[in-house]
Amino acid sequence: MPRRQGGYTNIRPEEAQRLIREESVRVLDVRTPAEYRDLGHIPGAVLLPVDVVVAGLATLPRDGRKLLVCCEHGIRSAAAARLLDQGGMPDILNLSGGMSVWRGEREFTSGDPFAMGPSSWLVLNADLLVPGGRVLDVACGSGRNALLLAAGGFVVQAADRDTGRIETLRETAARLGLNLDARILDLEADEVDLGDEEFETVLVFHYLHRPLFPALTRCLKPGGILLYETFTRAQALRGKPSNPAYLLEEGELKERIASLKVVREREGEFEGRMVAGVAAQRSSSSMPAPER
Repeated sequence: MPRRQGGYTNIRPEEAQRLIREESVRVLDVRTPAEYRDLGHIPGAVLLPVDVVVAGLATLPRDGRKLLVCCEHGIRSAAAARLLDQGGMPDILNLSGGMSVWRGEREFTSGDPFAMGPSSWLVLNADLLVPGGRVLDVACGSGRNALLLAAGGFVVQAADRDTGRIETLRETAARLGLNLDARILDLEADEVDLGDEEFETVLVFHYLHRPLFPALTRCLKPGGILLYETFTRAQALRGKPSNPAYLLEEGELKERIASLKVVREREGEFEGRMVAGVAAQRSSSSMPAPER
């Protein structure tokens, strides 16, 4: 019999197999990418490692299907289940004993930990962030990156013009007790003000509004880091977005942030998208960044 534990339910592998056959659950695997690949996973399982699982509160579908969380022994999955339940995700199940007692079918393929997780460019550059610093997440969408950093002890402000997404993000942050201020803001209004030297880190992912660049550099504190990544013109050959207004020209991103020092950069195909990204630092001098 299923056993209720806190806000989620522990179920045995036999019950999990039945629910999977009935297609009434979505499986979430919270192990490492290496475990997911090398030890095998339940077919169709979504990979979202436990250390970034909070991002799933912004990305996982809420379509009426229950969420079956699993790991190797049922311990990490129990921690993930508690967090997801606390954050407002309904109908959480935990696979008791984990994959160590699973006797059902397995696949041995690689998974993408960023499909439902935070931006890979953020994770790769996390060492550049000032621990506990103030972060601005621009065009935050559902807030996957904002939630991750707030859960990690950063003081986060998230901005987006989508009222519904911002209200949901506020509710999620409140449930978890996170230091996250989610604001409704039209980033394409005239003369948007993001503040003056307020943030140690500014994030912009999958968003491009060229007139916003001066405001992005101004709101960085001296020594602050801008993490920016979005689509290039090459993405149009693969589908959406295809409007040039939302696509970077080759080399354009570095030109747009020329007042900052590029610390790291990448351009090409990552997670199936054609993108360009930079990690760029404002001078330690407090001189204002020039208009472009």
